[in-house]
Amino acid sequence: MRSSFVIVKVAMAALIAVILFSGVFTVGPQEKAVILRFGRPVGEGQNMLLSAGLHWSFPQPIDEIVRIPISEIQKVTSTAGWYMTTPEQELAGTEPPAGPSLNPAQDSYVLTADRNIIHVRATVYYHIDDPLTAIFQFASGTNHQFDLGGVSNAVLNAANNAIVATAARFNVDDILTLKVADFQDAVEQRVHELVEQEHLGVVVDQCQVDHVAPRYLKSVFEQVVTARVNRSKLISDAQSDQNRILSQAGAQAVSITNSAESARVRFVTSVQAEAVAFKELLPRYEGNPRLYEQLEMAKVMAEVLTNVQEKIFLPQRADGKSRELRLMLNREPPQPRTGAAP
Repeated sequence: MRSSFVIVKVAMAALIAVILFSGVFTVGPQEKAVILRFGRPVGEGQNMLLSAGLHWSFPQPIDEIVRIPISEIQKVTSTAGWYMTTPEQELAGTEPPAGPSLNPAQDSYVLTADRNIIHVRATVYYHIDDPLTAIFQFASGTNHQFDLGGVSNAVLNAANNAIVATAARFNVDDILTLKVADFQDAVEQRVHELVEQEHLGVVVDQCQVDHVAPRYLKSVFEQVVTARVNRSKLISDAQSDQNRILSQAGAQAVSITNSAESARVRFVTSVQAEAVAFKELLPRYEGNPRLYEQLEMAKVMAEVLTNVQEKIFLPQRADGKSRELRLMLNREPPQPRTGAAP
């Protein structure tokens, strides 16, 4: 009997050791954990959260461990606004064949502000910032089972709401070509607002938005894009010609202005020089008027008779009497001498 009691004691000790060691668990460096004892969290407030390291809990069904990835990036992709495709086609980068028209039973879409139909898809990347809110905000059922999938569903609903609401504020051309960045920023801003409004306990890191025209109208939209590109090219060429012509006109205007300024300076300088010279002539005239007149007359006659072959100048006689001038016109040219000695 005594040996039997020893065996029972050893077995009980071993069982207790197994129970104790089975309750040891590890929390990773990028996660938090909460112990649920009979469905209720152990601790209050921030004390509920277990940080990285070794911890202990009772085995199930007494305790249950809920792990929350706090730094791991989560991803959800909107389900509204995109055409029918399969995960295999997404991985292979292929698309299903486009039908003759949109099939509302399979393909989803959004309406733009100018009443056009396009396909839009938003991929939201987020991480959990408030683990307590992320857990207890989304408790499901009456037995207090906690599932982080509720957070993903809430973020997914925010993404679907954002693309539908934002597309209704933009025209189709703005979404596809003209204001692509503005549309993506507006969708991301809408997702942020909904996440904060619903207090989901997550932080949105990035929101990537894809958009395409209806596939059965792909060729039509390509023609529109080509026409827009040609229009932009023509406008750019016209602006280049405008800049070139304005530059040339500006250079010509500067050249004409500089030439006129130079001519003005030369003319003013010449007039000033002539005025100074004229003032200097007055004392000379007053000193000997007759001599001055003869000198000036000689200058004028030299200019007037520049190309004349023969020049004859008769100054007035000193005694005041008139001179007699006889000229032989049409004179015969001199004849060479004949019989002269060499």
